Amino acid sequence: MAVSKSFRLAQAQFNPVAPLSSFSCHFSSHPVVLTVVCANMGLITGLCTFLYHFPQIYKWLLKPYYITSLFMTVAFLVVRKAPGLCEHLASQREDGNSCDFDWRELEILMFLSAIVMMKNRRAITLEQHIGNLFLFSKVANTILFFRLDIRLGILYLALCVAFVMTCKPPLYMGPEYIKYFSDKTIDEELQRDSRVTWIVEFYANWSSDCQSFAPIFADLSLKYNCAGLRFGKVDIGRYGEVSERYRVSTSPLAKQLPSLLLFQGGREIMRRPMVDNKGRAVSWTFNEENIIREFNLNELFQKAKKLNKGRGLKGEEHNGTQPGEGSDELHADAKTPEQPTESKKDQ
Repeated sequence: MAVSKSFRLAQAQFNPVAPLSSFSCHFSSHPVVLTVVCANMGLITGLCTFLYHFPQIYKWLLKPYYITSLFMTVAFLVVRKAPGLCEHLASQREDGNSCDFDWRELEILMFLSAIVMMKNRRAITLEQHIGNLFLFSKVANTILFFRLDIRLGILYLALCVAFVMTCKPPLYMGPEYIKYFSDKTIDEELQRDSRVTWIVEFYANWSSDCQSFAPIFADLSLKYNCAGLRFGKVDIGRYGEVSERYRVSTSPLAKQLPSLLLFQGGREIMRRPMVDNKGRAVSWTFNEENIIREFNLNELFQKAKKLNKGRGLKGEEHNGTQPGEGSDELHADAKTPEQPTESKKDQ
């Protein structure tokens, strides 16, 4: 009786079809089995994450910027491991194997990994993660090539300069409800209707932070744009007068790009990031949650909907029609004549 009970207990304990939730990666009497299970679960999680982002990654691979960046990221690895080429390279390994990394190269690669991990802690979008990886990989490759052979270092540095000058990151071209201003239209548009609240992004096309923030701002415009709450953008890298007029510095040292400014009745109410006495931006994370909280977008949107209803009631009194929704009022306002603004294609 006791023997059969022990046998059933052992059989249940080592049952290979037992649910994975019954295992614990923190405490168990079978560490070897749990190590294998946890490793497999980690691989499955990574595979699922890759498959989830695969459509977006596939679109990236079709763009010259990401294809070239990928090749330049793995350039040193290919040169060091390529058969027929690595035999002619110098190495500081004790065994003289020039087709493998020496201790100094491993140290540089580990330092690169640490920097990328620190930078990605503040990254929001997948584009920012990939951009940090590409940027610091090129820096590390430049150091490694100069250390390996000064001729290879000069060649790789020249390729990096040519890449920066000729191949620009692709601009966001997804759906959005944003009006683009020029130096001649921004003042008039902000002061046109004192009841309309504007959230304007001051950006520059050369700024990687602005490019990473573009899809977030576009998504907010799709969610909150209405007749009483509008979203706009102005390229202060192109219009320097606008930069000086609204006190938004384009200097990379100031770190004020992008800047979000809230206008009501043509007057600036608040901005993010804030600027200290030295003209430098106070650290602030540009994610959707922070913007909704800091700018009170939910409250502004509710007030804007009341404005839409008020306009609809006035239209009903004059025309005898039913009050329209916010989007209808927005389209009606868009029909009024106004100065043409620039489109993305023009920019």
